[in-house]
Amino acid sequence: MVNRMLQRLLAMLALIAGLLIAVPQPPAEAATLVAKVDLGRQRMDVYVDGALKHSWPVSTGRKGWETKPGSYYPFALTRHYYSPIWKMNLPYLVSIGQDGTAIHGTDYAGKLGRPASHGCIRLSMGNAARFYSMVQQYGMYSTEVVVTRSGSASPRRRVARND
Repeated sequence: MVNRMLQRLLAMLALIAGLLIAVPQPPAEAATLVAKVDLGRQRMDVYVDGALKHSWPVSTGRKGWETKPGSYYPFALTRHYYSPIWKMNLPYLVSIGQDGTAIHGTDYAGKLGRPASHGCIRLSMGNAARFYSMVQQYGMYSTEVVVTRSGSASPRRRVARND
């Protein structure tokens, strides 16, 4: 009986080890798609293979809901998402933080260029669709989102543009 239990335990361990080996791992090389979010400038610069492709205005977390700086890697894409917590649609949702932080489109494009969210990174609908499509194209494992506090600008001087 002990021998049989030991055999089952070893079989389960072998199965678990096999599953762990089969899980795709992110590539060791640098990300192909990099989105740099500057909290001070309220902009997201999107690079492909190191070349700047887009620079878009964003809205990040407002006071009390600040977006946390750091490096993030997308782990889920949801084209149409309704948040029951915030009672709003979050289209083109790219989930990047285990705390619920994400990049998504907003109907409040007039607030882009200044902090206005509950911690997410908001983009205009068109730019959110473009970024979502780029993450699909290059893959989540080849995408990195870097959030920094490096720049600074006066909220009165920011201009919301849709490039």
